[in-house]
Amino acid sequence: MLEGKKIVLGITGSIAAYKAAYLLRALKKKGADVQVVMTPAAKEFITPVTLSPLSGHPVVSEFFTANSGEWHSHVDLGLWADAMLVAPATASTIGKMAGGIADNMLVTTYLSMKCPVFVAPAMDLDMYRHPSTQRNLQLLASYGNHIIEPASGQLASGLEGKGRMEEPDAIVACLESFFRQNAALSGKTVLITAGPTYEKIDPVRFIGNYSSGKMAYALAAACAARGAVVELVSGPVSLATPAGNIRRTDVESAREMHDACLRLFPACQAAILCAAVADFRPATVAEGKIKREKGAMTLALEPTADIAAALGAVKRPDQVLGGFALETDHETDNARAKLEKKHLDFIVLNSLRDPGAGFRTDTNKVTLISRQEAKSYPLKSKAEVAEDIVGYLGGLLAK
Repeated sequence: MLEGKKIVLGITGSIAAYKAAYLLRALKKKGADVQVVMTPAAKEFITPVTLSPLSGHPVVSEFFTANSGEWHSHVDLGLWADAMLVAPATASTIGKMAGGIADNMLVTTYLSMKCPVFVAPAMDLDMYRHPSTQRNLQLLASYGNHIIEPASGQLASGLEGKGRMEEPDAIVACLESFFRQNAALSGKTVLITAGPTYEKIDPVRFIGNYSSGKMAYALAAACAARGAVVELVSGPVSLATPAGNIRRTDVESAREMHDACLRLFPACQAAILCAAVADFRPATVAEGKIKREKGAMTLALEPTADIAAALGAVKRPDQVLGGFALETDHETDNARAKLEKKHLDFIVLNSLRDPGAGFRTDTNKVTLISRQEAKSYPLKSKAEVAEDIVGYLGGLLAK
């Protein structure tokens, strides 16, 4: 998967910088073309003299070479690369990347990248778990970067805990997995539903829910970043369409979303039904605004069209269909029942009982359920959750 891939390897001032030589060697063995970019502090731990022969390129550290006056273009590197990997990534560099502080060649290069970026943190356990570091990592993930979680073990400080840079072979495997999944999505068309639906009561009132659309829009961004064409069918949300090859269809009601999905699904290889579609709508819609009257008002409701069941009924063997289940009790049983009843290939379960999950949050905690397995994930940003889900989808499409 790495054969011929162009990778910018960013190295920062960490004791784990010595691992960069092993990482560089492993990437080269896989056939990657690697350009090293170092911070000035990184050269205190490992020298360009070591890294340049391993990479086959002069190491870039400054904006220009003093002796020759040669200018190193961060813009050209951003256009050249298929991926950027910052390993090790110190707390300082992570903070600069999150805040856009471009005071060295590495961060300037990062800000110019048009390709996926991977970040492998390395620091002491207290630095890693400090709220500012965690916030910066969440920010990087929300930008669409891929965070390679550090390992736990003996640290340079002598303490035990989480903060060790992941081992080079594991990092290489992470990149290979990404490009494998990316290849599975490249050129594919993925249908994604987003947001709430509004079911009119009268011209000024409706039945709806609290869905913000953030999870679905993160999924659309992740699919587009992996080369997919995305058909985004969106209920009423206040979100901008993510960058990439995304065609957005705006709808309001469950019926409109149902009709749009049935029209688009035959040309798609996959669909992820993330919208919070209203289950019921008023049986009749008043032509004028309903006036307040004394006493109670009765509102008759009827079921809306079941989009997941409709697509499940027409799904071809070469299509993958995923859905969401937001539950408040008997979560796993209800999700599995929905999976079977609606002929889904996988379902993403989240529970309103989990703090930080559900509507109007920037985080989510999910379990991916198929007929063969159930895989639970910790609380993450919705951008990170989207990467997990899209990675899972890529694995299904690659089979």
